Amino acid sequence: MNVEIRWQGNMHFESLTPSGHRFPLDAAPEAGGENKGPRPTEVLLSAVGTCSAIDIVEILKKMRLQVESFSMEIQGERAEEHPRRFTRVHMHYRLNGDLPENKVRRAVNLSLEKYCSVSHSLNAEITASFEINGHRYPL
Repeated sequence: MNVEIRWQGNMHFESLTPSGHRFPLDAAPEAGGENKGPRPTEVLLSAVGTCSAIDIVEILKKMRLQVESFSMEIQGERAEEHPRRFTRVHMHYRLNGDLPENKVRRAVNLSLEKYCSVSHSLNAEITASFEINGHRYPL
């Protein structure tokens, strides 16, 4: 996979993906940026969550289960010292539909333990929890 990054001036860059998409990235104003796009670390957390979410939807579909709605909250903790890598990531999945708890648990575990290439690319402790129709479950 090849991604092209083009400098747009100051701390603003544009990413061009192999799938034909473009998106801006920028540093925070206090770091010399102009807030013209998300920070790279925000994109990284978004990528981890979306990667796992895609896995879960695909696994539940294969189980012949219908997801009515799905949202996530992702919390990332970073080291104080440079390179300020993510040390912990917690993903909380919120699903609605006629979804058995054991099937959702299985889908989340498969994503985290086997399929999500983005989370497996990080050197952080990744934990998760989920809720179905407003009822929260630990993983």
